[in-house]
Amino acid sequence: MHAAIARLGGCRRGPPALARGLRAGAEAGALPPRVQAFVEEGARLCQPRAVHVCDGSEAEGAALLAQLQDDGLLHPLPKYENCWLARTDPRDVARVESRTVLVTERERDAVPPTAPGATRQLGNWMSPAALEQAVQERFPGCMREPLVSQWPCNPEKTLVAHVPDRREIISFGSGYGGNSLLGKKCFALRIASRLARDEGWLAEHMLILGITDPEGRKKYVAAAFPSACGKTNLAMLTPALPGWRVECVGDDIAWMKFGPDGRLRAINPESGFFGVAPGTSLRTNANAMHTVQRNTIFTNVGQSSDGGVYWEGLELPTTPGVTFTSWLGKPWSPGDPEPCAHPNSRFCAPARQCPIMDPAWEDPQGVPIDAIIFGGRRPQGVPLVFEAFNWRHGVFVGSAMRSEATAAAEHAGKQLLHDPFAMRPFFGYNAGQYLAHWLAMGERAGARLPRLFHVNWFLRDAAGRFVWPGFGHNARVLAWVCRRVDGEPSARPTPVGLVPRPGALDLAGLPGVAYEDLFPVERPFWEHEARQLRRYFDEHFGPDLPPELTAELEALEGRLKKM
Repeated sequence: MHAAIARLGGCRRGPPALARGLRAGAEAGALPPRVQAFVEEGARLCQPRAVHVCDGSEAEGAALLAQLQDDGLLHPLPKYENCWLARTDPRDVARVESRTVLVTERERDAVPPTAPGATRQLGNWMSPAALEQAVQERFPGCMREPLVSQWPCNPEKTLVAHVPDRREIISFGSGYGGNSLLGKKCFALRIASRLARDEGWLAEHMLILGITDPEGRKKYVAAAFPSACGKTNLAMLTPALPGWRVECVGDDIAWMKFGPDGRLRAINPESGFFGVAPGTSLRTNANAMHTVQRNTIFTNVGQSSDGGVYWEGLELPTTPGVTFTSWLGKPWSPGDPEPCAHPNSRFCAPARQCPIMDPAWEDPQGVPIDAIIFGGRRPQGVPLVFEAFNWRHGVFVGSAMRSEATAAAEHAGKQLLHDPFAMRPFFGYNAGQYLAHWLAMGERAGARLPRLFHVNWFLRDAAGRFVWPGFGHNARVLAWVCRRVDGEPSARPTPVGLVPRPGALDLAGLPGVAYEDLFPVERPFWEHEARQLRRYFDEHFGPDLPPELTAELEALEGRLKKM
């Protein structure tokens, strides 16, 4: 069974009797007393055969990999250097948002009130008493039993619980990274967003990149997209515009705080990438492909008989005689009805291996953010790019984000989901209070605020074809964003925001790409969008929606009436 407890603020009970079998790479006695008490308590509860305290050495890492290989949980990929394949239980392949909870004394501290009859979308609450019962139903003796699947899990009892007041995370039953990498979504977003509110900063589901123009002027951009909507591709972009250069600071999470000069500065709290494999290729993301050639763990991808990996969209020529095994461990051939790799299969690789990591990517002072971009998968109606009128309007734009569901979570099909700030699965406290915190950040005395934008790479025509080529050509949009940051008057107002003027977005060398197709702002579509948004706000935020955002919605409705 997969079970993990991370307590960042100490133990909740008194120290129990010494755990049996305590051993360590480093001496256990060297642990701080509160940490040792926590380890002993966890060992008493879960009853493992032994406890190992990690020292982080390369020798220890090699020993763990060897043990996982012996146990049949990791398979070597000899085509690459120190690369491995893991196959999870087919029932354990994505984030389980319905089993992810915030634990607080008062429900209102965790989630806004939901209207009668509406299905809650902005997080799940659990009382401390219910958590205690859930722990007792799952954890006692859970590490005594031998492994019974290709990767440890217990989908029927999966629980990912967060106790923000104690800075504590309790995870049970899932080996999928989005649930079990407790330092990632669990700490760096859910717990950290609560820390950020309490301490006056921001913990966000955002990539960070640096972009340099042909004259050598550099800017930094943060961007919030839902999972599997292109954050990694944008963070590792190879620009299609001559003379432009992009460097990666991070592809998923940004911690941002105003510096002494009033500028918002961002760090990437992660040391690696956890990217979606299908669709990644030398054409779509060459830098990611170079990154994963060594020291990488692949999960639920296909395997080739020559010791390599395979997934849909890899776009590499197949060698005659090479055969394939699917993520389910079964023989697979091109043309089979089922995919070789799971749609949410992943690669996990050290960030330092990326060939375009920004020189300042580990600077503890962070990088100065000039622009923040929101975006999602919107097949109709939403322009390629628009700029918010001001900070408050930008917070409204972030709160109004909607995107097609992807395989990164348990949602089925391509239903259109509301996803404020791309944080819907990751709020660490009441989402209405989160929006109020963003508004308050814009009122900080002396703050030099970034400009806020929204992009949509996924607009389609009536025949279902993408109207924008995307990938490296997204640098054309970033170039316009940079010019707007510099104050260039290259935008025209629409009811939803400022879009590039005709000729302001470089479309040279893009046959068949027409300006008018990229910037649809049609009154019927946006009136419907405004009605949907009003209903969403009423049903899922209720009285916890900041009044400033109600005013922004009314302003949008008023502008649409004047079209």
